[in-house]
Amino acid sequence: MKVNKKVYLIETVVLLTLFFLLFFSFNVHASNLNLDVKSYILMEKETGKVLLENKADTPFPPASVTKVMSLLLIYDAISDGKIKYDDIITVSKDAASMGGSQVYLEEGEKQTVRDLLKSVIIASGNDAVVALGEAISGTKEGFIEQMNQKAKELDMKNTHFINVTWLDAPGHEMSARDIGIVSRELIKNHPEVFEFTTIWQDTITHNTRRGSSEFGLTNTNRLIKQYPYTTGLKTGSTGNALYCISATAKKDDMELIAVIMGGKTSADRFDAAVSLLNYGYANYGVTIIKPKGEFVTNIKIGKAKNDLVDVETKTQISYLRNKGQTITPTEKVTIYEGLKAPMTKGTKVGEIEYYFNDDCIGRGDLIIRNDVYKASFSDNMQKQFSSIFNSK
Repeated sequence: MKVNKKVYLIETVVLLTLFFLLFFSFNVHASNLNLDVKSYILMEKETGKVLLENKADTPFPPASVTKVMSLLLIYDAISDGKIKYDDIITVSKDAASMGGSQVYLEEGEKQTVRDLLKSVIIASGNDAVVALGEAISGTKEGFIEQMNQKAKELDMKNTHFINVTWLDAPGHEMSARDIGIVSRELIKNHPEVFEFTTIWQDTITHNTRRGSSEFGLTNTNRLIKQYPYTTGLKTGSTGNALYCISATAKKDDMELIAVIMGGKTSADRFDAAVSLLNYGYANYGVTIIKPKGEFVTNIKIGKAKNDLVDVETKTQISYLRNKGQTITPTEKVTIYEGLKAPMTKGTKVGEIEYYFNDDCIGRGDLIIRNDVYKASFSDNMQKQFSSIFNSK
């Protein structure tokens, strides 16, 4: 059978032309996704680089996305040893009186920190987050003050909290960028949050004077079921805020944060988040320069027992690149002057930076790998004798 080479060639050219037109169209117009929401931002976790944004600095009511800040403070408290997962918290009258999304805690009911956390993250329980806030700060008002203080520390310029949970209130607002900032802070410092954010359904046990009963929890984040790379994080909706979400996802070692504010419907916010995430994964990639804990150099520390001390990276260091781009960065290591023993393992002693075309594309802290002990008199004498004998 003869093949018409001319027809075959024309068909091939047409197919290739269509492919390149589709590819070119996607990459040129992807930044203009025409998302029908009030504002949005797409951020890469490791570098914090913003990939797309629209009205990202305009403050809006955040609804239950407020709880991302609450969760950051709760996990900070656990990390600092102020509270533990197995601690028992007695629910106050104020916490039990919270309306809206709740897990129906009763005054005097006892719950573990772990189950209250599950209730906040999975079911967006307002009563649970107030109970945890009171356990950390003593009062709900004290916890709100702590939330605002943390916002200042993180340079969240367009955020102000009036309440712990979600309630629409004059002056209670956040911008999409600020939600991205606090979401990044939470998942970078406390990746253990994903233990709960990825659960679709679970239960807690109510322990009251009337006895024990199970209560079902269902995740408010439908992306857990609908988008395969979803890792979290928090949804929210009220009459004024409309439908919001801070959506986190991970694919091919790249973690993205997509914040949507003011979707007209619940489906709008999820569809918008997926559009942003798909854009990020289609156009960008992350390259790991150095993993966490990798040896970088060894240094001398004044008055130390050991002559040389190993230095390593405190966290993973990565850079963000356009898909298909190849980068060979240059490395700059800075060690602080005047370091003296004793020093504890993990103490910051310098920084490491990576540059490409004079732009800093990656940065991280350098820490000592082990404890550094101060040299004793006998240690110093031994060093002097060793130097004398080695010099001969």
